Amino acid sequence: MAHDPGHAELHDPETDPLATYVLEPDDVRSLLQRVAAGPAATTRTTHAPYTGGPIAAVPQSTPDDVAQAARRARAAQRLWAARPVRERAEVLLRLHDLVLEHQSDVLDLIQLENGKSRAAAYEEVVGIALATRHYGRKAAAYLAPRRVRGLLPVLTGATVLRHPVGVVGVVAPWNFPLLLTLGDAVPALAAGNAVIVKPDTQGTLTALWAVEQLEAAGMPAGLVQVVVGDGEIGAAVVDNVDHVVFTGSTATGRVVGAQAGRRLIGATLELGGKNPMYVAEDVDVEVVAEGAVRACFAGTGQVCVSIERIYVHEDVADAFVEAFVRRTRALRIGAGLDYRADVGSLTTTAQLAKVVEHVEDALTHGATVLAGGVHRTDLGPLFYEPTILDGVTADARVFREETFGPVVSIYRVASDDEAVAAMNDTDAGLNASVWTRDTARGRALAARVRAGSVNVNEGYAATWGTIAAPQSGWGVSGVGARNGREGLWAVTEQQTVAVQRGAFGVRALPGLGGAGLGRLYELPAEAWTAVFTNALKGMRRAGLS
Repeated sequence: MAHDPGHAELHDPETDPLATYVLEPDDVRSLLQRVAAGPAATTRTTHAPYTGGPIAAVPQSTPDDVAQAARRARAAQRLWAARPVRERAEVLLRLHDLVLEHQSDVLDLIQLENGKSRAAAYEEVVGIALATRHYGRKAAAYLAPRRVRGLLPVLTGATVLRHPVGVVGVVAPWNFPLLLTLGDAVPALAAGNAVIVKPDTQGTLTALWAVEQLEAAGMPAGLVQVVVGDGEIGAAVVDNVDHVVFTGSTATGRVVGAQAGRRLIGATLELGGKNPMYVAEDVDVEVVAEGAVRACFAGTGQVCVSIERIYVHEDVADAFVEAFVRRTRALRIGAGLDYRADVGSLTTTAQLAKVVEHVEDALTHGATVLAGGVHRTDLGPLFYEPTILDGVTADARVFREETFGPVVSIYRVASDDEAVAAMNDTDAGLNASVWTRDTARGRALAARVRAGSVNVNEGYAATWGTIAAPQSGWGVSGVGARNGREGLWAVTEQQTVAVQRGAFGVRALPGLGGAGLGRLYELPAEAWTAVFTNALKGMRRAGLS
């Protein structure tokens, strides 16, 4: 397919900062020393998606390394959990400041390892700032003892306590090397846990930089351990922790969930999606087209919550498609450690292959390319133009399978009901988007969509950035939730302490004797059950819960 000249290009080696950017060997060695791996560890060389050139030889951990890392983490965790929540929160708030202050360094690392544009990389910095500020301010309240009504009014007092589970494993993918490593570690640390992070090898330097900043913020050395390797190492992490947080494919998530289930430990799983958007007939199509471009192509489409299906009301379909195609063709594609590019590179050859296969298969089954559809080898090995498909049929792979790349399909619908039915025609349920001028209508439609997060008049940023609310997946898109109090509570053990008053008498009334349950049970069964029945009826009449 010929290159579509509508796309703006950024390919000037003389001015491209990537052409002169070199990682200092001492800095790389300093970071890699933090990997939990023996001195004779094998290495795997990572490559820059922009150019295909080598970045670093990353040490690979063994299962024994993981077990040793877990022992070190447990030793550090006991002291960390003994600290007041306020002190742990102060570390997170200092981390917030450090990440914002040194964002240029980590943005460079994210781009070099992942290939995304700098603006997309900046979303990771924002995510860390939001998470650290939220848990830095709210952890004490989330973890505070909670008093609840006891069995017997006045006589029974009950309190719910939350304790750290111990060691939390974070098994992270390559698409968000900062946010899905450090971001998932933050609530675990706030709760008093230690953390073992297994980043994807392609994102190791970014994850190690994050640990370096944590320690600079005051986190004890050894509390966060980093192990690196393939699926065997991920399995070893699950075998050595007390809760696992995994982000990745549904297929791998099933394996992780089953392994966690055999060990009877908790698992938070964010898995695949096939995220839909609905464009109602009352919208300004230019506004929605701008939002759709971000929702579909940010991070080169390699975002768990990216939109891959757009359902447009037939009354505005032609106008929306024209605006969306025009804006997509105007995106600036290219490499560079600056903000000139709107869209960067894909990260791996496997992901490029899947994108190409999905587009070619859709064309074979009758689809039409409205924009993109071109592998841009002139820009680098893994660049692929943002692609809009029309006329996708149900027998095309892209119709149901997650592409996880810069590819979106357009479908026309005649009503809200048809749109909702089409949006829900999937086993996945991670994120969705609804656009309408009528926000009440938008809320009502959102409530009918089967997805853990639904954005009204936004693609994904509104729910993604609301750290106080849980983010979860329905169906094959996950189990449990990150963010909010739910994300922190997931990495705690809950304990109920109930205190029965009056068991040894009431001091203010000497000689009255005990008033506890034991005295009640001393009565004949017919008598104490009658007393209990009358008490239950009385509490019902009093409106007690």
